[in-house]
Amino acid sequence: MQAVILAGGEGTRLRPLTSTVPKPVVPLVDRPLISYMLEWLGQHGINDVIMSCGFLASGVRNVLGDGSAFGMRLRFVEEPEPLGTAGALKFAEEMLEDRFLMLNGDVLTDIDLTAQIAQHERTGATATLALVAVPDPTNYGLVRLDEQSRVKEFVEKPSSDSIAERQGADALEANLISAGAYVLQRDILDLVPAAKNVSIEREVWPALVGNGLYGFRAEAYWLDIGTPERYLQCTFDIIEGNVKTAVAERLGSGYLAVSDEADVQGRAIPPAVLERGVSIAAGAHVGSLVVLGQDVSVGSGSVVERSVILNGSAIGENCVLRNCIVAAGCRIGDGTTITSGAVLGEGVTVGADNVIANGARIFPGVALPDSALRF
Repeated sequence: MQAVILAGGEGTRLRPLTSTVPKPVVPLVDRPLISYMLEWLGQHGINDVIMSCGFLASGVRNVLGDGSAFGMRLRFVEEPEPLGTAGALKFAEEMLEDRFLMLNGDVLTDIDLTAQIAQHERTGATATLALVAVPDPTNYGLVRLDEQSRVKEFVEKPSSDSIAERQGADALEANLISAGAYVLQRDILDLVPAAKNVSIEREVWPALVGNGLYGFRAEAYWLDIGTPERYLQCTFDIIEGNVKTAVAERLGSGYLAVSDEADVQGRAIPPAVLERGVSIAAGAHVGSLVVLGQDVSVGSGSVVERSVILNGSAIGENCVLRNCIVAAGCRIGDGTTITSGAVLGEGVTVGADNVIANGARIFPGVALPDSALRF
């Protein structure tokens, strides 16, 4: 079977991580973000994937190649301009088969696609939307189903009060949102005009209510990797085994993956991933919930917890890094504290004795002298 992955967004909410790297190939634990989706598709027999790209498309192609590493055929289409979710699909029309999957490329999930496809076939649907229940659906549009799993209504970003009213009857039904994974029949493209910006969520789905639009209730892990906070949460969920991924094999029962080429003189507390070339000085403390990319160094007396430090970054002595993301090639001076959701872009240099916190974002290439910032 075939799948189309929408990966044309610029990843603005995830900047500065996406300022220099296309969102689909931003590192997530030990592989590009989009690799998790390709591996998940492969587990369900999907062997032909079309990547619909836009921003920095060549960077995505250069990293992923032709798909042979994933045991599948991987092709790319590049939108000349943003065409919306349905417009992007229409742009790839000539490559599409009679039935295919359409997926948002910025989601981490282990939804049972095989079961979703089986329901689609059983009901004779035109489109089947994977749905998941979330604890707080106020930031999403809700999807209501009837007894036969047909979509009967969409509710845009409901208020907490309206959700509470509905939850008295059926809490699960009140919290169902679209998971961005759809099984579609090719004739859905007849509803989409060519060369126009068209939203499948706002323009196509409403036209199909009562006319072949179904929902598939999925009991699965699901998270949109759209912000630094969610990026960290996805990282933690992967290394804790809360979502089914190939990383679990590396971590094993001890939830600790340390490369044979890492030099660990200090402490490494699981769950954690330490790649080749990592150096942890004596007296340093790393973990729990930490990923250190290739050639990362941590100086004596430093503490790194609940954080991601990407390839080649160097942390000085007596630093504290907690709940933060440090992109590749950064330099952090002695005695510096980086906490509370702060994100450093690629190649940032931070001098000694700085304090960076409160969700601060430092964009690529910035250099801060000693004691320059206490945020």
